[in-house]
Amino acid sequence: MVLYILIIFFIISPFFPATRNPHWFFRTADFVRLQSLFIQFILLALFLYFEVNYTIFSWILVVALVTTTFYQLYKVFPYSSLFPRTRSQAASDGQVSILAGNVLQTNSCYPDFVDEVKRFDPDLVLTMESNSAWENSLSEIENDYPFTVKVPLENFYGMHLYSKKKLDNVEVRYQIEDDKPSIFFDFPMKGNLPIFFCCLHPAPPSPTENETSKERDAELMLTGKQIRDLDKPTVVCGDMNDVVWSRTTRLFKKMTGMIDPRVGRGFFSTYHAGYFFLRFPLDHLFHTRDLYVGKMVRSKNFGSDHFAMYYEIHHKKKVETPKNPKLNGDDKEEIEELIENGKDNQ
Repeated sequence: MVLYILIIFFIISPFFPATRNPHWFFRTADFVRLQSLFIQFILLALFLYFEVNYTIFSWILVVALVTTTFYQLYKVFPYSSLFPRTRSQAASDGQVSILAGNVLQTNSCYPDFVDEVKRFDPDLVLTMESNSAWENSLSEIENDYPFTVKVPLENFYGMHLYSKKKLDNVEVRYQIEDDKPSIFFDFPMKGNLPIFFCCLHPAPPSPTENETSKERDAELMLTGKQIRDLDKPTVVCGDMNDVVWSRTTRLFKKMTGMIDPRVGRGFFSTYHAGYFFLRFPLDHLFHTRDLYVGKMVRSKNFGSDHFAMYYEIHHKKKVETPKNPKLNGDDKEEIEELIENGKDNQ
């Protein structure tokens, strides 16, 4: 009986996000697709082993479980290393590298993160959940990174940016929630248009944070709308507190035409760094089609609950900035609805 109940639950629960209910309970199934896939394989094996007298109900359970398993595989397979990867054929016309990581505000392993900065030696360093203590501890890298944007907060949503080059049009915005900052700036590229960066860290839907995903979804949609109005290479990165196969993130990619460099390379699950069996790909980078990512590496564990991600972003030589993809009426309506719901929830 217990096996039957578990099978029924894992047949139904993967479709919870399809209801579009923003409550964390319904969105959690998106986060645990890899883990629930593993459980589904085990449940199927146990059922086939223990079931003796097959009834119509038994066959319905088997067919439904197999169908749901294939549905989940369809969702996550493009982000595995087995999926065919499209490599850029364009030559590089300059590059910028970034190390972006959620350092965990309560983590005091400051030297370990500094070691990662020195190991990768990126052009940009982005930290999330960084407070005054982290700001003081990272002051030693400012000899190499003299241009900074500092937003120290004690609410687990502080953000710091360190750059080797002077940045243009730097702006700290609170797009949806008054205590959740985002950093926007232009990174100058010699002989090319600057690369516009959007660094985000919206709150997740969870029992301990925002009860729903409304604020997170709205911030992503607002950022996407701005990107559609630009005519320059663009990068969006940070701890998005969402998985790449969720409907919201897929809608964001659809409205911007941006590329996820994770496709065909692997999941690069960044959270939770302490538990290998409970990891989700929450930290992302997306880029417009006039850019490509040459190198993409997950950091070592530096005491945080997240791993950091290192990217080398190249500007394609002699490639025009692509035009915006077209959106149908339903897409436009959903985008506006997500934005309004996020604003109304404040």
